[in-house]
Amino acid sequence: MKAPTPPTATDDPVVVLRRAGVCLVVDLAPEAGCGLPEVLHWGADIGPLAPGLAEHLRTTSVPAVPNSAPDTPRGFTVLPTQADAWAGTPGLSGHRAGTATAPRLALRDHALTREDAADILTLDLHDPGIGLAVELRYRLDSCGVLHVQAAAAADPWPETAGQEAPAESGAAGPAHPAAPYDLAALRVLLPLPPRAAEILDPTGRWVRERSPQRRDIADGTVLRRALRGRPGHDSPLLVVAGTRGFGFGTGEVWAAHVAWSGDQEYLVERLPEGAGAHSAVLGGAEALHPGEIRLAPGESYRGPEVVFAHSAAGLDGLSAHLHSAVRARPEHPRDPRPIVLNTWEAVYFDHDLDRLRDLADRAAAVGVERFVLDDGWFLGRRDDRAGLGDWTVDPDTWPEGLDPVIDHVHALGMDFGLWVEPEMANVDSDLVRADPGRLLHPEGGPGRSWRHQYVLDIARPDTWRHIHDRLDALLRRYPIRYLKWDHNRDLYEAVHAPAGDSGPEAGRVPGVHRQTRALYALLDSLRERHPGVEFESCASGGARIDLGILARTERVWASDCNDPVERQSIQRWTGLLLPPELVGAHAGPPVAHTTHRRTETAFRLGTALFGHAGIEWDLTACDERDLAALTAWTALVREFRTLLHTGRTVRGEETDPGALLHGVVSHSGERALFCYARLETSPAEQPGRTPLPGLDADRRYTLHHRTDLGDPTRGSASAPAWMHADTPEPVLTGAALHRLGLPMPRLFPAQAVLIEALAQRESPAGEE
Repeated sequence: MKAPTPPTATDDPVVVLRRAGVCLVVDLAPEAGCGLPEVLHWGADIGPLAPGLAEHLRTTSVPAVPNSAPDTPRGFTVLPTQADAWAGTPGLSGHRAGTATAPRLALRDHALTREDAADILTLDLHDPGIGLAVELRYRLDSCGVLHVQAAAAADPWPETAGQEAPAESGAAGPAHPAAPYDLAALRVLLPLPPRAAEILDPTGRWVRERSPQRRDIADGTVLRRALRGRPGHDSPLLVVAGTRGFGFGTGEVWAAHVAWSGDQEYLVERLPEGAGAHSAVLGGAEALHPGEIRLAPGESYRGPEVVFAHSAAGLDGLSAHLHSAVRARPEHPRDPRPIVLNTWEAVYFDHDLDRLRDLADRAAAVGVERFVLDDGWFLGRRDDRAGLGDWTVDPDTWPEGLDPVIDHVHALGMDFGLWVEPEMANVDSDLVRADPGRLLHPEGGPGRSWRHQYVLDIARPDTWRHIHDRLDALLRRYPIRYLKWDHNRDLYEAVHAPAGDSGPEAGRVPGVHRQTRALYALLDSLRERHPGVEFESCASGGARIDLGILARTERVWASDCNDPVERQSIQRWTGLLLPPELVGAHAGPPVAHTTHRRTETAFRLGTALFGHAGIEWDLTACDERDLAALTAWTALVREFRTLLHTGRTVRGEETDPGALLHGVVSHSGERALFCYARLETSPAEQPGRTPLPGLDADRRYTLHHRTDLGDPTRGSASAPAWMHADTPEPVLTGAALHRLGLPMPRLFPAQAVLIEALAQRESPAGEE
């Protein structure tokens, strides 16, 4: 890689970061305003600014001065507050012992670095009156994704010790120089243009994560706060603003994601006066509890990265930018994702060695590559009421340790994984019996249990060390290649005792931020000690999915629901942010244990194909027909794994509310695999033509109806002519397939067809 240019303080007052069709334009020295840089543009690339054009861009970005308003134009600054005449949600808020409540930050310094992977602009803002500095770091990567991080630091006071800090107008009195700065919020906000008219912000619940909802952008604030100690099942994952009627392949969209595994907030806000020359704002931050961040002189806080993305080609274009950026991370898994069998829905807590050996035999026979032993292996664990916190192998269940099952799994050619839930504890555990003060709770003792468990205060050093050392010992003792790291409850009344004492004298403080940082440190240390181990983020399904946790894990569990009808939608919307190889997708038994819906094997397998594929099913109860289907499916996974885990995700527009079309197209455009799935009956007798998006418009494609998992039409009249076995496979251009589409078969609910598109090789010159 070419060495980056050294950081410079450019003389040009207008800085432009440009990558992959996206740009950010910042005016470092606006003529009007309070002295903070202003954001002139974020979105589609406006092209290079030739000499002299920057000044004209500045001029055309200055709005008019309306009646009953400040006497100078209002721009949109990088950290808007009331000092900018900004009446919306402030970028910075806090106080110092009840004073220093009105920050007046100004640019103190800046640096610009350009390298192959990214352009980086760092702004150093400072208010000497309240003794606070804020650093904003904008990194536009080579994929066109903008990563923004804010940090705040309280000034040291050595030269003024014993003196009064400067008072501010309207304060109750001067702040003592040693009084900490209570940070209430440090938000990252970017402007939206007037054409951004609608919001998409998914919500959800357990086993129905990431359900899309849409609304108009109107005056006021749309605030989505996650105060569960984790992002939660209702986390929006990605808040998207877009032009009217935007879809997967159409419209211009702007999006934000908070890369943080604790409490979060997202907002879209519009004021009647706008945001400078813009219409509204989009942003996010860590949601802070009162008193959670108190900065003593010389102390600092660094907020999470907020990830912004823009596309002029709808949601699929947005995902293309985000997936490319995620795949470019150095920690992104590069090896083929192994096909997994997880034992939970096969045996639950009933760990019997002979039964598990039989299950492993069946798994290996159908083509599984990783065998994961789920909950029930550790001390006293017979149900979910005991054992959490005691991460030692139960000698009653496993008198010879885990070696017999691991040796058997290895002999079959599979690697071995294990389930843990290190952040939680049951009261019925040796850990809690020895010291109940290890739990994360306020004075007066634990509150409500959740799944009969409580949260461990892993920010307490002795508790962190205990859990770390137990897991480290486990990974040293056994050849474990994969840890399924679960987190099965929200954090309520999450209060930390810094002194490690359970009494009120401990001075308990809000604990979510500290808990999240402790989790990150725990994972970072274990990963450093055991670089060959992969980690999964599971949180009662999909309640902790974010790019903060994914900097430390190789995949997420999208949902505890393996019902393929529900999974089609869950995986579709999880894919807005994440490429398929990071999203666990398992085929369950015929009757889903969460919805009790019965579905055909082919539909379950076809749905699980589009992710990090796995099985959650007692294979010892399968008949020969199911085992043959599973064997064909694992072969199909291996055939398409490279395409599915490196290609571009595309989704059809939902012209039929009862059906979904999605697929993955190779970046070369040579190959694609589509799934047309029917989820419910349609009012129309015929599905009609369904467009296949994402193919190269000028290339010709041969279409194959893949029947490896079976043919739901079974050659009946419900299949269109092109799918009949006696009809030659059709050849159409990518343009025709996208604009005209293909007629789809009449399917019953919970049926699907797979369609492969292969580009024909170009004929040699002179040949027809």
